[in-house]
Amino acid sequence: MTLEQVNARLKAAKVGVSVGRNGDCLHLRGIFPPKPGETKRKQREITLNVYANPSGFKRAEAEARKIRSQIDLNQFNWLDWDEKLRLAAEIKTTRPIEQWIELFEDDYFNRRSRTPKSETTWRTDYKQPFGQLPQKELLTPEILRQSILETEPDTRNRQRRCMALGQLAKFAGYEFDATALRGDYSPKRLNPRDLPTDKDISEWRDRIPNEQWQYAFGLMAAYGLRNHELFHIDLEKLRESPVLSLTDDLNGGGKTGARRIWACYPEWWEMWRLWDVKLIPKVTGKSNSDLGNRVTQAFKRYGISKPYNLRHAWAVRTIEFDIPVELAAQQMGHSLKVHSEIYHHWISDDVHQRAFDRAMQRPDRPLPP
Repeated sequence: MTLEQVNARLKAAKVGVSVGRNGDCLHLRGIFPPKPGETKRKQREITLNVYANPSGFKRAEAEARKIRSQIDLNQFNWLDWDEKLRLAAEIKTTRPIEQWIELFEDDYFNRRSRTPKSETTWRTDYKQPFGQLPQKELLTPEILRQSILETEPDTRNRQRRCMALGQLAKFAGYEFDATALRGDYSPKRLNPRDLPTDKDISEWRDRIPNEQWQYAFGLMAAYGLRNHELFHIDLEKLRESPVLSLTDDLNGGGKTGARRIWACYPEWWEMWRLWDVKLIPKVTGKSNSDLGNRVTQAFKRYGISKPYNLRHAWAVRTIEFDIPVELAAQQMGHSLKVHSEIYHHWISDDVHQRAFDRAMQRPDRPLPP
């Protein structure tokens, strides 16, 4: 019996599966049903643990006919034909959630360097959502779904949990699509009417009794800093110029790396003595997240619950100053797309009208023919 004779019989019988040879071993080739997690039939090879000899040819022909029968009777199961899938299925019935998380973390840091930035991302975007799962139970799509539904719809928390648990399911080989549960959270949900006015900001600063935290507040207001960026400023340059330089914080651990930011208003740099860098608060933390939390807690003591609104207010102020959006985005450490999604819908009719009036008053504006 030869391989050619086997395939001739299979073709004559319209089995739709042929026998191939890789070195000394045989495999089956054909269009097979989709594997778990897939939706389309594909041309594939199924490895057989048989050698290319007369008894192996006989066994391969029988297996090809067996597969055709299973497909025709809708009884085909990849676990009968793929050893890796079979082992993975066995693992799912014995491995608790906590072990899946450990393996996921190992894989996560095998694909990227461990830096303060990646550590912060891991803790915020993955470890925290994973920590809400029942660690000793077996991982199932229903457990993942219930964990997601514990969060408020249309929130950043819901979005983050969908992302993290969806990736965990994919890593573990489960069919689980979390996108339908994400909701319509968007940074656009931020309401510009909730932001303090520039007059409010100035008055809040003056009411902070601690000189160092008053100074920190002024920096965040004038430059639109993230909380942790207070501690990654090139202080020597700030003594000399109202243009603030951020270092590539924590050896690459910053969210956006080094950049320069112009004060809006530049007068605040002089009025609030922002050049007096000896006033920077003395704060410690192992990560940017730790530093940011220290800032939030400090301002809470002075009745300021959302210091991040100083950053949003800076962004809106750049619109009033007619600073081109691509420059404002770069100074904030945003992509142009993210910056536009967050802030473009905040441009009020008043801002449009003032911009139009300034354009019409230009002596070199185009005139009608």
